[in-house]
Amino acid sequence: MSRDVSTEAMQSVNAAETEDAFLILLTLSHTDMAEPLRVTNGGEDVTSRGNLFTAYPFELSLPDDDAGQSPEARLVIDNIDRQIVRAVRSLTSAPLVLIEIVRAAEPDVVEAKFEDFRLTNVSYDANLVQGNLTIEDFTAEPFPAGTFTPGHFPGLF
Repeated sequence: MSRDVSTEAMQSVNAAETEDAFLILLTLSHTDMAEPLRVTNGGEDVTSRGNLFTAYPFELSLPDDDAGQSPEARLVIDNIDRQIVRAVRSLTSAPLVLIEIVRAAEPDVVEAKFEDFRLTNVSYDANLVQGNLTIEDFTAEPFPAGTFTPGHFPGLF
């Protein structure tokens, strides 16, 4: 998470009943895209910090908080106007995905931000576009990168 949650958001979360709604803002970007795709799960378009987020049905399964595993989320977007399929087809590598959570009452205040996700393993059909949201796992990289062999380090042997 990028920063502490606002007092208003904390009160809404802890209240027995609230009229406050939380929205998920998704930004898909790539160097090959002219403009990022910005969508929200709310029923209507939202402007946040000067950017228009188009209402678009999607499901987002957030990653587990498991220290021994790389965070991986799942994104399923309804393929209602083929805009996302066209964008994904044109890319040669995985796009970046920024996930932000805002309150509908104050969409310019980001309550939580999840950065550096890449949309991988993308599949699509007439109804859905789906893929995994992954973060590069640097802990899986071999260390040290090289090995001490007689060919590389003859003085050791």
